[in-house]
Amino acid sequence: MKLKPGHVSLVRFPPTNLVEGKYRPVLLLARMPGPFSDWLVCAITSQLRHAVANWDEEIKEVDDDFESSGLKQHSLIRIGKLATVEEGMLEGVLGEISAHRLATILSKIADCLERQVAGRENG
Repeated sequence: MKLKPGHVSLVRFPPTNLVEGKYRPVLLLARMPGPFSDWLVCAITSQLRHAVANWDEEIKEVDDDFESSGLKQHSLIRIGKLATVEEGMLEGVLGEISAHRLATILSKIADCLERQVAGRENG
């Protein structure tokens, strides 16, 4: 399957001691430009207590795109937990979130970055 933004995939994240890590779900946000097959992703967790109000995105069993996401339980898309991973590290596709939810997440990231740039120019 050809990967695309909005897909939910798995990545084996190593812990800080760099021993073999566990598979964790991630949301594919964008394929990075250039000659490398890298993807910008954000973490997904079932640890709802980590939610950042008005920032992170909850995906609940009652949401229209929950079943298509491939997630097994109420989860939190941690928008601030970004990483770039090599496409070869992605372990298949679990599912896909809605285009609307993806657009909302990308808009939050873009708005945050624009505010940072504007603050720097005004500061």
